[in-house]
Amino acid sequence: MYHLTALVTLLAIAFYFFTSINVARVRDKTGVKAPAMAGDPDFDRAFRIQMNTLEWMPIFLPALWLFAIYISDAIAAAIGAVWIVGRIVYFTGYSKEAAKRSLGFGIQGIASLALWAGALGAVAWRLMH
Repeated sequence: MYHLTALVTLLAIAFYFFTSINVARVRDKTGVKAPAMAGDPDFDRAFRIQMNTLEWMPIFLPALWLFAIYISDAIAAAIGAVWIVGRIVYFTGYSKEAAKRSLGFGIQGIASLALWAGALGAVAWRLMH
């Protein structure tokens, strides 16, 4: 069973849910009325945090699960936890100003790449042997 990977998956979804709630909170705070997608810099940043998280989830989640299946549940979960930490660092930095998003973006990008490359390598190894 893949209990640790399942837990990290649920935490990643919870984080995405949090970013969605944050967009609604910032929309209300800044007065950006739906369906507007821009207007106030605080809202624009909150919206981009949510959308960037959503854009990365189809990269992260399949790589996470394939890594867990082909390599290790515990290692996949550990790298997945690093991805979540990266997203939190991204959220914290970008919420203050756009220029402060790079560290978190880099952390989650490297974690995603590690999961993807590991899964790809393991699948290729199994196909060849």
